[in-house]
Amino acid sequence: MHIVEITAYHVRIPLKKPIRHASHTRRHNDTLVVRCRLDDGTEGWGEGPPREYVTGETIDSTFAQLAATNLRSQLDGEIGDLAAAIVLCDSWNLAVIDPAARDCFGNVVRCAIEISILDAVTRHDGVPLSAVTNKVPETLAIRQQSQQVQYSAAVTAMTPFRERVHAWKLRLYGFHQCKVKVGMDGADDAASLARIRRILGESVDLRIDANEAWNCDNLEQKLQPLLPFGISSCEQPVPHGEVDGLAALRGQIGVPIMLDESLCSMGDARRAIERGTCDLFNVRLSKCGGFLNSLRLAAVAHQAGLGYQLGCMVGETGILSAAGRHFAASIGGIRYLEGSYDRHLVRERLTVEDLTFGRRGIAAALTGPGLGVEIDRNAVSRTTIREARWTIR
Repeated sequence: MHIVEITAYHVRIPLKKPIRHASHTRRHNDTLVVRCRLDDGTEGWGEGPPREYVTGETIDSTFAQLAATNLRSQLDGEIGDLAAAIVLCDSWNLAVIDPAARDCFGNVVRCAIEISILDAVTRHDGVPLSAVTNKVPETLAIRQQSQQVQYSAAVTAMTPFRERVHAWKLRLYGFHQCKVKVGMDGADDAASLARIRRILGESVDLRIDANEAWNCDNLEQKLQPLLPFGISSCEQPVPHGEVDGLAALRGQIGVPIMLDESLCSMGDARRAIERGTCDLFNVRLSKCGGFLNSLRLAAVAHQAGLGYQLGCMVGETGILSAAGRHFAASIGGIRYLEGSYDRHLVRERLTVEDLTFGRRGIAAALTGPGLGVEIDRNAVSRTTIREARWTIR
């Protein structure tokens, strides 16, 4: 089989409600959607939502980088089987358009193209995308096939009244884990956690995400009032530029540290392990460069004795939700699982299937070929702002 065409779409997904945290307020999601077409007509789809404050990418930079990359010369080769497709996904390179950028710049583009290729090839072969996991040697120690997965909940910045209502909904829904966004200017984080803990009860695993809101000098001061509420981890408490300072604080602040904005590449992972800056990795497919690199990051964390979660991007569509489901259903040891908020958050999910989790956050594994979902082409057409096409052969 051969790749004959790659098409990139700038898709704008309206959200059902604004999502606020310490780094950003988001009312819609500009995402990169990619379609890969094989010579027999099989199509695969991928997605990568860019976040400038995470990998440095914007929707404009994704199109500029694609335009500067010679896709034809790198993707025009015979793909004999799934193993060959993995080699192809590992071997192609994006053009460098910003020499000063972090090594994760371009990860969103790589994710969208890689997933589209793997979706097309696994659809062609009649196997689910999760079959990729068994073809990646590094995953041997963490492979685990599951028939269902369980997602955790999230509480973003909102008024105390709405926070209470949301927390009651989460309790009635039966969630076993919940992440709370903290660090917003003017917010009383301790009062917020007190309300949420009182409603959810003591048995629910409660963790916090500061989205780089604090710094190494005030971290202990900011965390101290929050510790009585039994938080299980603190995600990205300081900006990426200060992350090395967490090594000295890690053992004395009373809560495990998870890296997110500072965990976007294998280079980030190795530095975190060598310098001892965290206890957990937040692996997200798009910021980490795709399905393959995310698998390897989870494997590296396991080998180093660290925990890992599979996160998601706010406003991602059913395409990326499906890819995350395949990841979660084929890997064991995931501390927290985020995603599949489709019906609760996005107005256009881009898939015919509704992938939203059910009660207690439980969702079935996807077993059909490729991503195991059908793309709603009318929804893609309605939300597309621009597109670009490359003929590979």
